[in-house]
Amino acid sequence: MLKALVVPVTPFQQNCSILFCEQTKEAAVVDPGGDTDRIQAALKTAGLQPTKVWITHGHLDHAGAAAEIAEAFGLPIEGPHQDDLFLLESLDQQGLHFGMQARNFLPKRWLDDGDELSVGEETLSVHHCPGHTPGHVALYNEASRLAVVGDILFAGSIGRTDLPRGNLDDLMKSITLKLWPLGDDVTFIPGHGEPSTFGQERKSNPYVADHLLGRH
Repeated sequence: MLKALVVPVTPFQQNCSILFCEQTKEAAVVDPGGDTDRIQAALKTAGLQPTKVWITHGHLDHAGAAAEIAEAFGLPIEGPHQDDLFLLESLDQQGLHFGMQARNFLPKRWLDDGDELSVGEETLSVHHCPGHTPGHVALYNEASRLAVVGDILFAGSIGRTDLPRGNLDDLMKSITLKLWPLGDDVTFIPGHGEPSTFGQERKSNPYVADHLLGRH
């Protein structure tokens, strides 16, 4: 079974998710935005062996420490979609703007819709979900009914679209056409804040609830 530890990092309190295979104790570090010491401590305390770094999108608070974590453990970086290349090439500048250290990087593997990722004995599907950024991806493990959605969707909110190359129409399509079909019972870990389920957001989210969008 796939399990998750959530480590809030950086002044943005971004959810760095450590997804791990319960059988093998191998782990993927998802969206290490910073505070590498906290991430490393969480891995050690849980007795996990990191084998991958996965990135949902190229904003500083999600990708700023990816190069550092990858280098520290000798790990490959996978993701996001190639449309976020412009963000990965400006991480150092994003860091300077917010007074944080960050390093540019290129992933070993870009991710696209329909790709699969693996950690230990577990497999996740990749869903390209533009809108917050053009290259944003969501990761989903069907067996555990768990998704990591970065800054696409939150408990009671949705991702910003006023940042470079954000697009509200794309974001709404990503949520309703890519996330909702996965199932109402799916629990998702957002990039910030508490987990929720897709079903709960379809009932009560003030931006994408079914009754607001004429969906039943």
